[in-house]
Amino acid sequence: MPQVEIRKRLISVEEIFHEGGPRATSPLKRVSAIAVIRNPFAGKYVEDIAGFMDDLKPLGLAMARDMLAALGGDPKIVEGYGKGAIAGANGEAEHAALWHVPGGYAMREILGDTKAIVPSTKKVGGPGTRLDVPVTHINASYVRSHFDAVEVGLNDAPRADELLLALVMTTGPRIHARVGGLKASEIKGEDGLR
Repeated sequence: MPQVEIRKRLISVEEIFHEGGPRATSPLKRVSAIAVIRNPFAGKYVEDIAGFMDDLKPLGLAMARDMLAALGGDPKIVEGYGKGAIAGANGEAEHAALWHVPGGYAMREILGDTKAIVPSTKKVGGPGTRLDVPVTHINASYVRSHFDAVEVGLNDAPRADELLLALVMTTGPRIHARVGGLKASEIKGEDGLR
């Protein structure tokens, strides 16, 4: 498989103190990591692309480690996660789908014994395309207070022959979450859903 060629990376930490209601005791932190890499399959149809997922695993682990470090290094504070990718105009959505395994499993490995599937999104777009990365609780996908999305993107990526790969972690529920549903304190942890 081709080598992973990185053009740029970004780590971003957002802190939310309130959204018009009472100020939170501790702000919600949402960290995102982006890597922009050359898409080795851009401009042509290649049948066998799945092996490139193995090549992306070290990048996924590096991004997950950097995100955790940006949050202070304690995996116990992470409650939500998600992943996504944008293929440049000469790529296809299936190229972005190559990020499923290396991105998701990297966060699960760094965080330890998480139960829930890492939600994901993908699309094809040009430079400046934004992506709303879905977020759910790390141990139970039905915890409604943790349903969220983090917008990611860069003004100059992805170029036509690139992939923009993104990971997201959050430290808690939406600020002022109050629409009911399964609570984090009620998680059974049996199936990754409840």
